[in-house]
Amino acid sequence: MLKFAFNWKKLSALAGVPFWNFYFRLFEGAIKGPQVITFLQHLLPHLPGRLWIVWDAIAIHRSRLVKDFLATEEDRLRVERLPAYAPELNPVEYLWGYWKQQELPNLCARDLWHLSTPAAQALRRIRRRKSSLVVAFWKQAELWP
Repeated sequence: MLKFAFNWKKLSALAGVPFWNFYFRLFEGAIKGPQVITFLQHLLPHLPGRLWIVWDAIAIHRSRLVKDFLATEEDRLRVERLPAYAPELNPVEYLWGYWKQQELPNLCARDLWHLSTPAAQALRRIRRRKSSLVVAFWKQAELWP
């Protein structure tokens, strides 16, 4: 019998998947407006020019805080929303599926630290194989140009 008591609450992840690579950030706890803004602030210096964000309509993407941030960056950021209940159109969903099913399927972490380290390492491994995997995520979403 396997008994395992988890003593950590939640590890959340954000990612951006351009056609050629992906960027990610892990956060302890739930993702809220401040974490979305922190991720976007860290993403902007890595991607020159205008950035077109395609994301779903979950509450954090529609929060006043995020809307205000997007308004201050309107010369750099353009947002398009995916249709409601359409995860199959979102390449990030394929990234998360691969991450959970192929990279971390049997991980039994004792605490948040023992989860976050292998989770980040797995995302870095995926990123090293970026050319084939990122293209596959976009093709699965049927959004490949």
